[in-house]
Amino acid sequence: MTTLERAAPVAFGFLGLAIWQGAIWALDVPPYVLPGPIAIVQAYAADYGTLNAALVSTLTVTVTALAVSATLGVVLALAMAASSLARAAIQPWAVILQVTPVVAIAPLIILWVNQPFLALVVCATIVAFFPVLSNTAAGLAATPPELLDLFKLNGATRVQTLFLLRLPAALPYFLAGLRISGTLALVGAVVAEFVAGSGGFASGLAYRILEAGYRLEIPRMFAALTLLALAGIAIYAALGLFAYLMLRRRDS
Repeated sequence: MTTLERAAPVAFGFLGLAIWQGAIWALDVPPYVLPGPIAIVQAYAADYGTLNAALVSTLTVTVTALAVSATLGVVLALAMAASSLARAAIQPWAVILQVTPVVAIAPLIILWVNQPFLALVVCATIVAFFPVLSNTAAGLAATPPELLDLFKLNGATRVQTLFLLRLPAALPYFLAGLRISGTLALVGAVVAEFVAGSGGFASGLAYRILEAGYRLEIPRMFAALTLLALAGIAIYAALGLFAYLMLRRRDS
């Protein structure tokens, strides 16, 4: 990728912001209808302490849910790879959890789990764990047959084959699923915070968005939305870098 290609997304973004701000000025749109980038930056500067603290709260839930999702996904994928009975038992329930809208069950989870932070983590984990599970299971099933035959010829047990061959071969699949789960964990955390915020639990950027909406502080709402978008980009980029380093280390 050339330097010009790397700079193109940034340049396109600044162009879009400039057009946005120019349209706000030209059409004299009031900030309570649609704030421009300058108004959003000013709103963030006026309340950066509260917004940054809310961002830390949301990211704490996100990172915790991602860690739980990665662990749960790998463990279940290993069980599915080790036993066809385990696959038959686990896979349908995993699909059911994936297709169930978390916004529909989040109120029940928050009600049943009598601890707000844990309830948010559970909601985010439900959203995020499936990509790790499905990708890791696909990677474990995609081990080259000739390597499996080689392990059998050398007398390797099923456990040795699973942990010494199939699991390392599934690493690229796991990392791809982890990158998807990172952004989904953020989405799940925000959805859970919206539900919890509606119930009076003040935590995270989603609550600040609700609060700003109730007060018609639209620039502040957009500032919180911008922080969420930047957090999602940062998570995706960080997990991409982590995947690159892990694969380079494996192949070196």
